[in-house]
Amino acid sequence: MTLRDWRESVIEYIRIEARPEDKFGHQPRLYALAGTIGQDMDYDDDVLFAAAWMHDLGVFSGHCPQDPEQLSRWDHVPYTIDRSIELLTGWGFPKEKLDAVAQAIQKHQVKDEPTTAEGTLLRDADILEQLGAIGILRTVVKVGRDTRYPSFSSILPVLNYSVNHLAHQTRLIRSKAMAESRAEMLRSFLSAVYDEAGDLLH
Repeated sequence: MTLRDWRESVIEYIRIEARPEDKFGHQPRLYALAGTIGQDMDYDDDVLFAAAWMHDLGVFSGHCPQDPEQLSRWDHVPYTIDRSIELLTGWGFPKEKLDAVAQAIQKHQVKDEPTTAEGTLLRDADILEQLGAIGILRTVVKVGRDTRYPSFSSILPVLNYSVNHLAHQTRLIRSKAMAESRAEMLRSFLSAVYDEAGDLLH
């Protein structure tokens, strides 16, 4: 397979499997954002592309438990890594780079400490996706769809956590600047919510 072939296979697969459908946009945004952050860095673009597009496979409907109790204990990362390696191998992804993809996916969450350039880029970009206007959209869409968030008031702790904690967790200079800007936008939004609704938000 050519470079173009495996990348097209990845995109087409995620386009089909990303459910609910709004989850699809996160992947191309994440890859583009990571590339922006890393424009002056030395990293493997094959690894970054594969990791960015595949990293959330285990949270898609059909790839994770449907039972709320089981879902609350679900760690999507091991499943995502195993399935990604299997799929990428079938699509002709360079075998010598599979371990690097696995490492990037393994360390992409806020709690993690990535040791590779690709993992650091992926983690910082994933944090940025939880801030600003995109962070608001990705959180609000869960209301009434995710059993953890039955109302608007139930997502305010998530947004407050993002602005007060996540905004300070990025590692790279460029992503820190972007996080500050996005966090300020999120603060303005939350302030407007409290001003407009007070204790009456449901």
